[in-house]
Amino acid sequence: MAVTESMAGGTSGEARAVHEGILRRQSARESAARTYARALPIVPVRARGLTIEGADGRRYLDCLSGAGTLALGHNHPVVLEAVRRVLDSGAPLSVLDLATPVKDAFVTELFRTLPPGLADRSRVQFCGPAGTDAVEAALKLVRTATGRTGILAFTGAYHGMTAGALAASGGAPDVQVTRLPYPQDYRCPFGVGGPHGAELAARWTETLLDDPRSGVPLPAGMILEPVQGEGGVIPAPDDWLRRMRRLTADRSIPLIADEIQTGVGRTGAFWAVDHSGVTPDVMVLSKAIGGSLPLAVIVYRDDLDVWQPGAHAGTFRGNQLAMAAGTATLAYVRENGLAERAAALGARMLIQLAELTRAFPCVGDVRGRGLMIGVELVDPDADHTASRPASVADEGGDIREPGAPGDLGDSRYFGDCGDARAGGTGGLSATAARPEPTRTPCPAAPDLAAAVQRECLQRGLIVELGGRHASVVRLLPPLTISDEQATAVLDRLTDAVAAAARHHRSHGPHEQRQPCPAQRAG
Repeated sequence: MAVTESMAGGTSGEARAVHEGILRRQSARESAARTYARALPIVPVRARGLTIEGADGRRYLDCLSGAGTLALGHNHPVVLEAVRRVLDSGAPLSVLDLATPVKDAFVTELFRTLPPGLADRSRVQFCGPAGTDAVEAALKLVRTATGRTGILAFTGAYHGMTAGALAASGGAPDVQVTRLPYPQDYRCPFGVGGPHGAELAARWTETLLDDPRSGVPLPAGMILEPVQGEGGVIPAPDDWLRRMRRLTADRSIPLIADEIQTGVGRTGAFWAVDHSGVTPDVMVLSKAIGGSLPLAVIVYRDDLDVWQPGAHAGTFRGNQLAMAAGTATLAYVRENGLAERAAALGARMLIQLAELTRAFPCVGDVRGRGLMIGVELVDPDADHTASRPASVADEGGDIREPGAPGDLGDSRYFGDCGDARAGGTGGLSATAARPEPTRTPCPAAPDLAAAVQRECLQRGLIVELGGRHASVVRLLPPLTISDEQATAVLDRLTDAVAAAARHHRSHGPHEQRQPCPAQRAG
């Protein structure tokens, strides 16, 4: 009530006092594990669409969107109406896993959107309120179905904060997870990028699975993100993703697609796997499917459904408000072509943001898919040898540096990378020659990225940071963002980068250094 009164009729000083008091009490009472609250010291009291209003009266354009949860933005009318309808009906709000009309409508709408080949033979499991719960359920499912234990995951992955999810994300080494290279261009683990780098990543995976002396037994499943989000907005190449699908299918390894952040139109297709035409065996879904409320499910092939009753349960699986909000969100995105809209607008935004790499030496890379966009900040003045692309050994493997005898480019491991053109199993090397190594990227600049985030906030723009060095500014606007709002977002971000770059130049080290070759060449 105090916040409402001060916002409605109080002075700006009173509003500021309310704002600061709430932040002070949060700092005193909440755990040290809080994250967003540290980087974004705001107190939201009202929100609609892309806009948040703080307790201090300031307005912000929200390109965090609840870490991708708000596909339709804040308080979209169709979501509010769906929630009110359930509240006014007198229906129970939490029903464990009992059947209800609200759940039936949600599952029907969800199945309507699934990739071809999955919807016709799917089962759905409601897992609990968070995406990490769904990841745990997916890992448990494939272990039960296959009788195997190991999991294949990828460097840079993020799948949640519980034990199994952390293991797949690289944070719990005591769990049996084998880490594989995830292809990318700017910081290619093999130092080459492009189709050739993706080919090497695929060949590494294939060799690991087929070599009886690799030390990796046939796993229970492979889990991957079609676009790594927390890893720094890294889209998987479509050919590589199709290659992973073939590799896993040929060896009876269930493929788990983590679509928690990429799903519901975010990347310019309803599900990110749709870009490549891949049908996974299991899909892990959360965030936007709940229409801003907590909801997590896995959808999987019916022949994997070997669980006994009660094998995977939980109290909060029957959130009726989340299911109603989720149904409204899924239907609105589908009926209004918001995935296609995200593809078109996201492409235009990426083209404009690419200008930053030419205007500012501290912007190393701009990448993304649809309305999932990342801008990587680098230090062009630092010693570029520190930014050498990591080998698999750097990521926890045991091979030598790229280019060294016996590494992934050695024919003893992969043969000539052109052999797939002659009818081999490879799909990427039909267009991949062995190119010259790509330019060495400059070292990541997490402090500069944090400065850009602060400058954005001062300009009324909320952005997130990600990437393995927290050096990537991430944009996750709602799919309902207008062209005018997109222009405002880009203008504010550009101003913030310019301000942070000026401060970096004026306060950075002044000794003469060898410039980063990526900047020297560009």
